[in-house]
Amino acid sequence: MRPKNVNLFLIDGDARGRVKCTLRNWTGIAYKIPRTELEKSKDREDLSQSGVYFLFGKDESDESGVVYIGQAGVRQNGEGILGRLFEHRRNEEKNYWNEAIVFTTSDDSFGPTEISYLEHQFVRMAKEAGRYTVKNSVLPNMGNVREEIEAEMQEFIENAVTVMGILGHMVFEPLVEEEDSDDNLELFLERTIQKTGVTLRAKCIRTKEGIVVVKGSDVGEYEAPSLTPYLAERRRKAKIENGVLLENELFSSPSAAGAFVIGGAINGLTYWKTRDGVTLKDLDNQVDF
Repeated sequence: MRPKNVNLFLIDGDARGRVKCTLRNWTGIAYKIPRTELEKSKDREDLSQSGVYFLFGKDESDESGVVYIGQAGVRQNGEGILGRLFEHRRNEEKNYWNEAIVFTTSDDSFGPTEISYLEHQFVRMAKEAGRYTVKNSVLPNMGNVREEIEAEMQEFIENAVTVMGILGHMVFEPLVEEEDSDDNLELFLERTIQKTGVTLRAKCIRTKEGIVVVKGSDVGEYEAPSLTPYLAERRRKAKIENGVLLENELFSSPSAAGAFVIGGAINGLTYWKTRDGVTLKDLDNQVDF
């Protein structure tokens, strides 16, 4: 990854309001627009252009993140992306979203080919990452793209991934990268639960975001009184079958990850260990300055 020069402009002077994001030497423009602030955006000329948009919200049943990804071309009435967002706001079937993120360009260079390609790739990438429930029922058609345009759009996508993360949505980033990373540390936990006599074995990966309990790890059925209501709810919502975790789960601390696995309070710094048996606590104490 290369260093990037990022410019964030708070249009309303409020971090909770509209935000414009650009990168040095990039023609792309991104906007973060709360659902309640669409009317204020009518004077933004670049929002009447073609582009790709993301509608972010929460699933009402479990508060997990959801996203819908679409494209908008310029219509005969002159409406582009913003007009499409107004249509979605009037659509009762899409009342789940509370924030839109839009990508367009400073030189109005997007045509039907470009936005179809971007829409296809963004939907595919979001589904593969698995962070959000993607509301698109089918993968959009990519169309026929010349190799020159594809090369340009791949560069655009690389920058868009960075900008999306800056604007608060890691929609394209898997919890754990498929390829090995020197930044990720594998740790293991093994503990026998006295109440049940069952030995639990779990694996986690420490990433820049926290601790990821990896799918395939054991999750005990027993829950001790020391388990917090929050972690009990996380266990209820997680995809677990026959005591085995089916999807990766991210936690803010090793103790929370350990408690999720065993069903009770635990010191994650001493129970999570490397393959060589070194505890996370000892590992952190070995850091050289």
